[in-house]
Amino acid sequence: MTSGQTETLSFDDPALANALFGPCNAALAFLAERTGADLATRGTTLSVSTPDPLLRERLIRLFAEAYGLVRSGREIGPSDLEQILDMLEKQPDADVRRAFQEDASLTLPKKRVTARNAAQREYFAALRGHELVFAVGPAGTGKTYLAVAMAVHMLEARRVRRIVLTRPAVEAGEKLGFLPGDLAEKVNPYLRPLHDALHDMLGPQKTAALQETGVIEVAPLAFMRGRTLNDAFIILDEAQNTTREQMKMFLTRLGFGSRAVVTGDVTQIDLSPGGENAPAAARSGLVHALDVLAGVGGIAFRRFSAADVVRHPLVGRIVQAYDKHEETCRA
Repeated sequence: MTSGQTETLSFDDPALANALFGPCNAALAFLAERTGADLATRGTTLSVSTPDPLLRERLIRLFAEAYGLVRSGREIGPSDLEQILDMLEKQPDADVRRAFQEDASLTLPKKRVTARNAAQREYFAALRGHELVFAVGPAGTGKTYLAVAMAVHMLEARRVRRIVLTRPAVEAGEKLGFLPGDLAEKVNPYLRPLHDALHDMLGPQKTAALQETGVIEVAPLAFMRGRTLNDAFIILDEAQNTTREQMKMFLTRLGFGSRAVVTGDVTQIDLSPGGENAPAAARSGLVHALDVLAGVGGIAFRRFSAADVVRHPLVGRIVQAYDKHEETCRA
């Protein structure tokens, strides 16, 4: 039903409608703040009020598609609604159902991880189909998190026998000074994001048990030298802070039955400059590898942009602001 600036949509199952709207209509409040539209309910009828006819149409379709997903057994939360909205904003005729198909999600012991945009769906496809994947882009695009999710998925499916997560121990601008403890304790702060992702997907107890038996190894990049890793899923995080020599060393660790993922952001290089006039990027193993390996068969490259950020919406705007500032400084 349509009346002036208001359009309504009715649902046939009160329980499913309430699940879609969220506790105390929290999902509606989230979208109302996100879009500026007035979203109200009366029983199982949703009213969408806004002077923008395109936004009204987009929101009505959003809730119709989301209700269909809920009816099919999918749990839909505010982040999923925001994902659908982003899809419809970029592509009004987007196939929402297809975006939420099984091949765009992974069911893990502690949670279900779903690709939230086209870039992430392409990333999932690359992770499934290639032995070596480079994922490059800003923070918040899911590069590392989705790689860890795929590693856990393949471990659970017994497609690999172990997971190896590594990153270079390079300080991000600040000087940390002396850190107490043994070598593992000294490098642990650098590896914390990888631990956090594992805890999110497996739980702290299972993660600890798998690490104790060596099925999961989280180690600094220096520990990789001289090893050949077979039947493993290997992730090199923060690869922009590797040197050329370190990157070559890592890439040659790949053994039979193994897969490797290299993630990084070439705009966040913390290496010291190579010479008086040489920029830090000239030393980055990731920058060098992207150039050297372009066109090599069997390797997938996936690039993310600020538009692909899936953290808090403010993060995307911050990334865009910094990118704009850098462009202005270079001009």
